[in-house]
Amino acid sequence: MQDLFPIPKTVSRITEGLEKAGFEAYLIGGCVRDLFLGKTPKDWDVTTNAKPEQIIELFPKTFYENEYGTVGVVNEGESDPTLEIIEVTPYRIEEAYSDSRRPDSVSFNATIEDDLKRRDLTMNAIALNISKNTVIDPFGGRADIQKGLIRAVGEPKERFSEDALRMMRAVRLHAELGFTIEEATKEGIKDSAELLKKIAKERIRDEFVKTIMSDNPMEAIAVSQNLGVLEYIVPELLDSIGIEQNQAHAFDVWTHLLKSLQHSADKKWPIHIRLAALFHDISKPETRRRSKEKDEWTFYGHEVVGARKTATILKNLKFSKELTDQVVKLVRWHMFFSDTEQITLSAVRRLISNVGKENVWDLMNLRVCDRIGTGRPKENPYRLRKYKAMVEEAMRDPVSVGMIELDGKDIMDITGIPASPKVGQILHALLEEVLENPELNKKDTLSKKAIELAVLSEEELKKRGDSGKEKREDEEKKILKSIRGKYKVQ
Repeated sequence: MQDLFPIPKTVSRITEGLEKAGFEAYLIGGCVRDLFLGKTPKDWDVTTNAKPEQIIELFPKTFYENEYGTVGVVNEGESDPTLEIIEVTPYRIEEAYSDSRRPDSVSFNATIEDDLKRRDLTMNAIALNISKNTVIDPFGGRADIQKGLIRAVGEPKERFSEDALRMMRAVRLHAELGFTIEEATKEGIKDSAELLKKIAKERIRDEFVKTIMSDNPMEAIAVSQNLGVLEYIVPELLDSIGIEQNQAHAFDVWTHLLKSLQHSADKKWPIHIRLAALFHDISKPETRRRSKEKDEWTFYGHEVVGARKTATILKNLKFSKELTDQVVKLVRWHMFFSDTEQITLSAVRRLISNVGKENVWDLMNLRVCDRIGTGRPKENPYRLRKYKAMVEEAMRDPVSVGMIELDGKDIMDITGIPASPKVGQILHALLEEVLENPELNKKDTLSKKAIELAVLSEEELKKRGDSGKEKREDEEKKILKSIRGKYKVQ
């Protein structure tokens, strides 16, 4: 019989090992869903009627450190990170979830049908037996996948009361897959959203990150708001709904933030840029004032207030201090002045100092998201390209005697010449040599050259130094021309 799906040998070896020992073994959960969707699973999960201690006995290297019976089978030497550890879990029956987070007790005296009943969504309640090429699908998960439907197993409110995080997962899958949330499931989410108050912030954060890192986070956040879920994740975002902006913006603050976030996702940018895109204008509601002079809305200081609010949000969601600091810096400095007709290189250098060299290009990318979020079609207009060129110019090391491997003290020590203009002339003459041939920029080579130069007259050294200065200026012009050409600016 032809295999239903291509299964990695690392996975089939585990299911075969269980079956040879007389146990049942099925692939389960997200990996089966992905296979039916035609996707490569991001992880592989196996379920069996073997107890944890029986699983451990069958495989050379395992770890077992949880109350739910899951045994991690380690595949040493496996180059694919998705296959390094395969989780094997006994069939289980879960008792009441009095805290909407975890079962009060777990029993391993169950069948595969019992195990599937406790799953969250029908698309995740499909079991696949590799050796027999058979599928157990009591809740119509395959049909729902074909219909593009997200549906809870059994009674939605009951499933969500067992683990409230399932609501966030349903919304994320809606955004990731473009599937429709079935009406009863949608109503169940609306009725149960408040249960998220009982969920640990770390678990909410992890699901929130998956949502933000999906290909369609704008839709996920919008649906989260519509179903009442966002109130228990980032309630601060709700204040931005309907907040009208000035004429530079085509959308209210809420829509602007979501469109900025979506552009960061479209560009496949990392989590810190996506979070900054979502939060960069989060304090516009409380800083909004009506200007009598211009008769339009102003938002003075929203970046400063917003940086503090962003820090509070990320701290509440238990994000790391490193990531929090990175996002907060981007939010704080996203309003940098970019009128290149008036801005100076020294002002650009101050911005780089404020945000950090390691963050400045991320700040430029955030500005792109901000611009697209206003409804403007061009993400890199001339003014922003010119600013980027100025950033690159400000960040590069200038062509100077500081580039060579000797300094003034070295010259004095090597040649015995006291502090005098002659020391500087020797340095400039050495720079001329290095500009001509960068391979000469070695301490030993330059030391020998310095001794040769030391016997020359000051007049001859000045002549060489002036020549070096001209070369340095020419080199500067070439570099600046290259930078400006890169950004297509003058």
